[in-house]
Amino acid sequence: MSDDHKHSHTEHHFESSDRVRDIVLGMADGLTVPFALAAGISGAAVSIDIVITAGLAEIAAGSIAMGLGGYLAGRSEHQHYFAERTREEQEIQRVPHRERAEVVEIMAKYGVTASECAPLLAGLERNPTAWRDFMMRFELGLEEPNAASARKSALTIALSYIVGGMIPLSPYMLVRDQPQTALAVSTVVTLLALFGFGYLKGRFTGTGAFRSALQTLIIGGLAAGVAFGVARAIS
Repeated sequence: MSDDHKHSHTEHHFESSDRVRDIVLGMADGLTVPFALAAGISGAAVSIDIVITAGLAEIAAGSIAMGLGGYLAGRSEHQHYFAERTREEQEIQRVPHRERAEVVEIMAKYGVTASECAPLLAGLERNPTAWRDFMMRFELGLEEPNAASARKSALTIALSYIVGGMIPLSPYMLVRDQPQTALAVSTVVTLLALFGFGYLKGRFTGTGAFRSALQTLIIGGLAAGVAFGVARAIS
């Protein structure tokens, strides 16, 4: 076995950050908003059928709204990228001297001198497309978005919202004749889900699993508590 093979290693990178972001966004709102709504309506002492109907309606509306928001955000990112790419192409054609200076400035951040940039500049000038892509990446920090990313983002967010929303609503469907028991079970199940989801979110995103779990739990619990208290006070 060669030394190169012995010392070779495989770098593992987290390549699904956008998908995780969409799941986090959908699940967080899906757990919190329907939970707060169901708890709030339960506080008004209405029938359990109303709680279920309102909860399902909110999940349907919320998933569509969240999914549409994700789609529009993805489309905006796509449009922004190509608008900036067109502008960069025009600048390379119209003011190449300024673009050369910007390349030198960029490389200076990596310890490359102006004279050492000469071969790089010569290569980029021979290939305007590569020059454009270089400026997009290193000057603007932009990478071409996947053409299907907006649709995937919308679908991921919407489905995550539905899954998250059904967790606090399910006890009301299973314990239809005991509203207070359903509320208690929903509260326990949802708080556990919020804690577990926050923990996993922290593990995947590297923000601290336990801290993320507590934050998610506190935010969801406060939202439901406020909604319940307001509904109980009004009723």
